[in-house]
Amino acid sequence: MDAVDKPFLRALAGEAVWPPPIWLMRQAGRYLPEYRATKEKAGGFLELCLNPALSAEVTFQPLRRFPLDAAILFTDLPMLPWAMGQGLRYGQGGADGVGPILDPVRDAAAIEALTPGRAAQKAAPIMETVRRIRAGLEKDHPGVALIGFAGAPWTVACYMVDGRGGHGFPLARHMAEENPALLGRLFERLLEASEEYLVAQAEAGAEALMLFDSWAGLLPPEGFERWVVQPTAELVRRLRARLGPDYPLIGFPRLGGEGIPAYAGRVGVNAVGLDETLDPAWAAGAMPPGVTLQGNLDSKVLVAGGAALEEATASILSAMKGRPFIFNLGHGITPDTPIEHVAALVAQVKAAQVKATR
Repeated sequence: MDAVDKPFLRALAGEAVWPPPIWLMRQAGRYLPEYRATKEKAGGFLELCLNPALSAEVTFQPLRRFPLDAAILFTDLPMLPWAMGQGLRYGQGGADGVGPILDPVRDAAAIEALTPGRAAQKAAPIMETVRRIRAGLEKDHPGVALIGFAGAPWTVACYMVDGRGGHGFPLARHMAEENPALLGRLFERLLEASEEYLVAQAEAGAEALMLFDSWAGLLPPEGFERWVVQPTAELVRRLRARLGPDYPLIGFPRLGGEGIPAYAGRVGVNAVGLDETLDPAWAAGAMPPGVTLQGNLDSKVLVAGGAALEEATASILSAMKGRPFIFNLGHGITPDTPIEHVAALVAQVKAAQVKATR
């Protein structure tokens, strides 16, 4: 199916589609009972990520409930370090109920032991998942686009150095300040692996790629420039060289604040994801022309529902009307989100209701 038939891809190409396309980060996840049942069937979270049939199944689950405009590959950010040879397991806790635990990479020997050139090969089950999703979309959801993704280098490095999520990643931040040459070497390996991993997803059928820099907000301005903007721009340059200048790319420098307009202007992505801390009206005026925006409903408001959800959704729609825009959350759906609230949100966006209720 051509891009003109898919509102999500049209918006990424710079068209002010109205009503705007909508998809939601973590739209396949623990708020859905069918997801929980599938994960139990798989035997664990890592096992689910490496089972193409079941990973494809959980990707399709939200599409059966809601008229969303994009599906996103079901996998996890630490799967790239795993594909490079870093030990990975999942314990209790974390954003999906199972927190990633990695064998830390903190010295030159550990970095040299990584195998970035084999990342796409080791991640073959994930590429098979992409192929299955794309085939299923063409058969049953022909207007829905498929997003592949990876973590941006800084965020992936945070997991690799600290060895687990959360807690502000003090060891990665310390390395950035005290041993930037060592961190730079890790970034070289990450850029190589990320390029191969993402190109493989595109070749398997992903129609757009998203770079999640979930921990960009941990860095001061000079660190944001060095460890977020510069390496992401290099990764985008490499992807453009391999996939063509028009292949759609989305960047998400979460909690980047006032640095996000410069990121949008210099990194070279088609679209920038906005987190919930940003004023949509400010973002619409501050971003460079030609950059599609994506976001940025607070996931806590989605949990609350009712008038608060209607008003917040209407405010975002009003701020973004007339420009290229994709409706999304400012972060992922949380497990306590009522399914009926997601249905109400999608219905409101599809109806393009911009008038606030008060």
